[in-house]
Amino acid sequence: MSEPILYLVATPIGNLGDLSPRAREVLSSVDFIAAEDTRVTQKLLSACALPKKPMISYYEHNRRARGEEVLAKLLAGESCALVTDAGTPAVSDPGEDLVALCAAHDVPVIPIPGCCAAVCALAASGLPTGRWCFEGFLSVNKKARREHLDALAGEKRTMIFYEAPHKLCATLRDLADAFGGDRRISLSRELTKLHEETLRMTLSEAVQYFDQTPPRGEFVLIVEGAPDLPDTPEDEDARLHAAADEVRRRVAQGETQKDAVKAVSSEAGVKKNALYRFVLEQDAAGD
Repeated sequence: MSEPILYLVATPIGNLGDLSPRAREVLSSVDFIAAEDTRVTQKLLSACALPKKPMISYYEHNRRARGEEVLAKLLAGESCALVTDAGTPAVSDPGEDLVALCAAHDVPVIPIPGCCAAVCALAASGLPTGRWCFEGFLSVNKKARREHLDALAGEKRTMIFYEAPHKLCATLRDLADAFGGDRRISLSRELTKLHEETLRMTLSEAVQYFDQTPPRGEFVLIVEGAPDLPDTPEDEDARLHAAADEVRRRVAQGETQKDAVKAVSSEAGVKKNALYRFVLEQDAAGD
């Protein structure tokens, strides 16, 4: 490969059989590899009988300087495979900076799909998967951690967190405090490895379980989103007022009242007939 392309190559998170044929081809053909830990990547190449390649270490604490070095090689016409120790690079990973750098210099970036612990754990969680958000690792700074969780208090989507075993118990307590002990959680550890395990319980049960069972392995936490609360009369009234204002704005811009009511009722989640009556009543009261 002589084109200046950055390949984002997903690597196994445990089972080497998950390295795809396309990933093998790219790792064999690129001019060099940018790796989170060159020793780990060399072991992967050897275990999969892939040829040795020139490697550059690229990780959290050297990403600025090494990013420029990788970019210079790409601009000189070389191709590069970016890999992490496990999983998909640039997801909760300093590789996102390198991708942004390449994008800013019009260097093509091509993802080579494969393992992602977050998606694997989500699929096995038994919790809703239609809408979800990835939150990564929580900060070790208590203030930042609390602000992060406070911002998620009303989050209705299923939430995904990563956590290390030595911080798991504290994190579970913080999640229970923020979301309530009855909130459901799925905990996956050692995905694709010999001791792979997924546990499903409430946050209170998880706190109790891991207080008695020391955590082992890296964890992916899938936390149920906030439940839908029934609307109060005040909520419904506020929605009708806001929807009526939008109907008037659209009418002022040339839409018919009928078309405006139909469109706004769908967008605002209010009944069309109720909105139409409300608009007429308000208009009559204003006359």
